[in-house]
Amino acid sequence: MPEANEGRLLLNRYQLLEQFGSGGMAEIYRARDLMLDRYVAIKVLREDHSKNPEFENQFRNEARAAGNLTHPNIVTVYDFGNDHGQLFIVMELVPGKDLKSLLRQRGRFTVEECLPLMIQACAGIGYAHRAGLVHCDVKPHNMLVSPDNRLKVTDFGIARAMASIVPGEHTNVVWGSPQYFSPEQAAGGAPTPASDVYSLGIVLYEMLTGTLPFTASTAEELARLHMEAKPIPPSEYIPDLPEALEQIILKVLSKEPSARYRTADQLGRVLMNFGTQGHEPISIPSPPPLAEVGPAPVWKEEHKSEAPEPEAIPSLLNIDWLAVGLGLLALISVGGLIPFWMWVYFSYNPPIK
Repeated sequence: MPEANEGRLLLNRYQLLEQFGSGGMAEIYRARDLMLDRYVAIKVLREDHSKNPEFENQFRNEARAAGNLTHPNIVTVYDFGNDHGQLFIVMELVPGKDLKSLLRQRGRFTVEECLPLMIQACAGIGYAHRAGLVHCDVKPHNMLVSPDNRLKVTDFGIARAMASIVPGEHTNVVWGSPQYFSPEQAAGGAPTPASDVYSLGIVLYEMLTGTLPFTASTAEELARLHMEAKPIPPSEYIPDLPEALEQIILKVLSKEPSARYRTADQLGRVLMNFGTQGHEPISIPSPPPLAEVGPAPVWKEEHKSEAPEPEAIPSLLNIDWLAVGLGLLALISVGGLIPFWMWVYFSYNPPIK
């Protein structure tokens, strides 16, 4: 029972306080790190998963990789472990709600409300793509939104770890969640950054229209729709939706990965540009000071000012005066030979009187 875990101490360090979420594979608790005296979120995996050695090994690998991601739009992974045969992962505690809960409450978002959140999601997932990681399970349940509208993506690589439980080749493995996975994931193929882009497109479609592009009563039928069916154009639900934005959504929902934007960074840049071309300016919450370590998101870099950096402006202190002096000396030396050569010339060619 979930209540039995409340108050439990994991590895004599993490005290579980209260459960605030659960899913098919884990329960999520607000907890206290007694060593560092801070509150954290802990995802405790169900025992049937924890007892699978192959899954445990893959889970550790994915947790290590996720722990190396430091970005203001990614939930930080602090630690992971195994306590009496039960795997758990320790993460940053983010105030607020997941995006799916907000969608259930609100029905849908306006364009002005949607784009800042989606651009933040693209920034976080794009950062992971540049680090060589694919999320594999992009969906609104894995996007946490704080009261000041900061979005953080969580659960990197968990779907890939879950896939390791199923024996056989990739063709026998279904990656991610059926409502949001890409056609190639539906066919059993390994996901790529373009797969995450497709899933971001599903989330974008749902945020704007209040409904999913594909619905079915079984996972098998959903997979078929992802692979074969065309989505209903979002403008049929939202008649005043800008045509350019609808074209962006339909592009990322292409069946062929090569027809989409290749990475989340590219999608983020396109959404950012859309918001600056004849539309209301997009307001994105600034990250806390020193919140980001590593390269800035690519979509930010393309909007830097083209003015030269201060260190690129020439300075008199940076001039190599030795080289200048040697150049002047050489010029003087060559110039001093001119009278000599004139004397030689007129010695052999005296002027005609």
